[in-house]
Amino acid sequence: MTYCLGILLPEGLVLASDSRSSAGFDSIAVVCKLATIAIPGDRLVVIQSAGNLATTQAVVRELKQALGSGNPKWDVALAPTMSAVAGIVGAKMRDVVLMNEKFVKPYGDPTASFLVGGQITGEPPRLLKVYSAGNFVEASPRTCFLQIGEAKYGKPILDRALEPSSTLAEAEKLALLSFDATIRSNLSVGAPIDILRYRTDSLTADPVITLEDTDPYWLELRLRYAEGLNALVTSLPEPNYHGA
Repeated sequence: MTYCLGILLPEGLVLASDSRSSAGFDSIAVVCKLATIAIPGDRLVVIQSAGNLATTQAVVRELKQALGSGNPKWDVALAPTMSAVAGIVGAKMRDVVLMNEKFVKPYGDPTASFLVGGQITGEPPRLLKVYSAGNFVEASPRTCFLQIGEAKYGKPILDRALEPSSTLAEAEKLALLSFDATIRSNLSVGAPIDILRYRTDSLTADPVITLEDTDPYWLELRLRYAEGLNALVTSLPEPNYHGA
């Protein structure tokens, strides 16, 4: 299983993905699920992936190979908008699945899903979720984060604390706490966590930060959050509706 999260704010984007790939209890690997396609000064496209690993890797690999090909069907560098990029990702996924489906289905699900985030000159940053059918939805001020993979454990803290007015630093902190909740509740999601912060109109990628289990900030954040949550629960009033 996988957990990928994208947050869209006026300041920019926070995009984070775990790195655990599991094909059973005795087959665990560490795989990067966050890919960037950057043309500085023109566009930054970030693709996060969940689902069948062979499918997701084929989609990203073939899209990177198509860069500069001049083929508007597959060349992300020619896409006029981020929604057009999401359409290309969905079409490529359908193409890959169609080619491999009959061979893969006896052994598992060949499909995948993606988060596509970034900015192209002439439009604001955007964040889109590409479903396994190849269609997609888009984040908005009312729904400023999107998830793929094992989403349910990390969603409550985002619902409670993330606001459209949040800063990128606040969003990054909440993203990591969302991963903490997911990792605590699901063994198929795990570090290292790849996280990218993109600032509106920069049109270039900040370095992807990779947080290992031993990272001092990651350890402190998890510890202080757990201690604070326990202290808060202790401070809450006891139930008073049971009677004497």
